[in-house]
Amino acid sequence: MRIQLLSDLHLETEAFDPEPAPDAQLLVLAGDIDAGHEGLDRFAGWPVPVVYVAGNHEFDHRDIDEASTALRRRCERLGFAMLERDTLVLTVGERRVRLLGTTLWCDFDLLGVGSRDRCMRAGHYFLEHVQRSTRDGMRFGGVQVRDEFLRCKDWLTQQLSLGRRGPRWDETVVVTHFGPSARSADPRYGLQPASASFCSNCEDLMGRAGLWLHGHLHCRHDYTIAGTRVVSNARGHVGRGEADGHDPRFTIAI
Repeated sequence: MRIQLLSDLHLETEAFDPEPAPDAQLLVLAGDIDAGHEGLDRFAGWPVPVVYVAGNHEFDHRDIDEASTALRRRCERLGFAMLERDTLVLTVGERRVRLLGTTLWCDFDLLGVGSRDRCMRAGHYFLEHVQRSTRDGMRFGGVQVRDEFLRCKDWLTQQLSLGRRGPRWDETVVVTHFGPSARSADPRYGLQPASASFCSNCEDLMGRAGLWLHGHLHCRHDYTIAGTRVVSNARGHVGRGEADGHDPRFTIAI
């Protein structure tokens, strides 16, 4: 199976026309497609199946749970699958691939438990003044983000315990928005407290999937840990030079 991967298109501000990769058999959208959600409509009628995992910006200025429900309904109407702690097994030819999808969020422990408070402070401005999400009328701040990460990781751990390969699938692919390792940190800024708002250390789960796709960092990555290939094809913002070298038709074989 060949997977086309796109994320961080930010169609709420960026001018970008997505095109199908000619050799792709599946399109994965790994979040931050459009903070306004309307940009998802561009993928209606896509020539291959589409799988979508929400990014943090899809929750901007919204109740987390209400936004998730609205996104699911939009994806259902558009004819593709939104995954949030969901499993999907797709068969292409004789190849059966299990996809495990969740936004994941972050635990702010990337630099160690002792640096958690410092990392939370580094993420405070974004959560309080940019994203400004809520849940049940209460702010969705650093503590709530961490709690959500723990729920997402617990679900992933349980699913991955079923085996990388099983009676119903030949390979497992994980799709998240947030990065699963410090190796996904943006090299422009190095590893710093703010990096913990973008990545968490999920390396203990590596080896249990053949491929882990993510977004969030506005740069590209392709590395392997314990037999799991980790790939990001995030586009980012043209005005900041982040889209330089981005290949919109990039595909991965699995």
